[in-house]
Amino acid sequence: MNRGPAQKRTDRAVDVLVVGAGPAGLAAAARLAAAGAGRVEVLEREPEAGGVPRHCARTGFGADPRGRALDGPGYARRAVRAALRAGAVLRTGVSATGWAGPLRLETTAPTGLETIAARAVVLATGARERARPARLLPGTRAPGVLTTGELQRTVALFGARPERVGRRAVVAGGGPVAGHAVRLLRRAGVAVAAVVCEEPRAAIGAGGVPVLTGAVVTELAGRGRLDGVTVRGRDGRTRTVRCDTLVLTGDWIPERELARAGGLPLAAGTGGPRVDAALRTGVPGVFAAGALLRGGDPAVRAAAEGRTVAGAVLARLAGRAPGPAEGVPVEAAGALRWAHPGLLGPGPGPLLLCAGRPLVRPVLTVGQDGRILHRDRPEATLLPWRPLPLGPRWTRDLDPYGGPVVVRADDPGDAPG
Repeated sequence: MNRGPAQKRTDRAVDVLVVGAGPAGLAAAARLAAAGAGRVEVLEREPEAGGVPRHCARTGFGADPRGRALDGPGYARRAVRAALRAGAVLRTGVSATGWAGPLRLETTAPTGLETIAARAVVLATGARERARPARLLPGTRAPGVLTTGELQRTVALFGARPERVGRRAVVAGGGPVAGHAVRLLRRAGVAVAAVVCEEPRAAIGAGGVPVLTGAVVTELAGRGRLDGVTVRGRDGRTRTVRCDTLVLTGDWIPERELARAGGLPLAAGTGGPRVDAALRTGVPGVFAAGALLRGGDPAVRAAAEGRTVAGAVLARLAGRAPGPAEGVPVEAAGALRWAHPGLLGPGPGPLLLCAGRPLVRPVLTVGQDGRILHRDRPEATLLPWRPLPLGPRWTRDLDPYGGPVVVRADDPGDAPG
């Protein structure tokens, strides 16, 4: 087969290249451009900028200058306008496909192939929900299995119509994302048969729906269309719940393929790039922010981190912070799933702690080389979908040349003495 001549790749240079036009990337670009960082270019592989909020037709995204609550699309439009007004260049339909060097990215777009060199690169590629194949759910590949993101996109593109979604649904997962899926299904005229949550509490914030806690979906049934799911309870007994739609919520995976291809060290707990408090990665001049670092970040938190990373990029451009991420490694233990950031350097900020299961007034312990640096029992309940900040006062006893800092959370009865 004649493939024709190879397409020529052109070379360009910018000052700052931001990959991803979600809340973190747009916030970083707006601050950088407004601060005079030179040519700030944002690449977005989707045809529209704004990230996940574009499909979230609900409030919870802050307020406009008049105090009116913003929904996701409104929040996304404001973020895009802010970046453009500041002077950033926004290019949609462009994919960053690889690296031609530490600060040189290869891109593919309808206009052709390019290699873009930059003085600094900000990765803000976001996260995605784990789909059915990655969750290893047995059964036939019948239509009707969606992630929350796919459900949102379907409703956004075709409207709230049950013929596009289904008639009777089961939602797998707990927390605010599951609650949002329930409300979206109801708005589309879909009956919600049950919410299946592995944790002992769901906290979905949507009343009138049967909630099966301590349970998991173990198998799918149906051929022409999904017609039911098998649910196993904590006691091992199973039951079948009839449905033609299953919505898989939560279980976020950082979009880290580009970071891994660039040789960036990854954090063990989150799977995203390992960064220090300034959001520097292990490659000089490459920074990371937003849901890429942890998965499933609220838009407001991701945008705040975008503004933070912009400050670190400006410091690099001014020659004040030329090196890669550095500091004492942080490890999560006990019932903790992860601790962020993964490195504690000079002037560390608070640690964000995320549990693998709900913990009521857990015992938090921070240690290094066999020494206890901090122990506390916070009043708050530690939830998998709500990270808990741990202030930095304990770091005065930190040995900057010592071994890893180990942060652990335990139920009071299980905490080591």
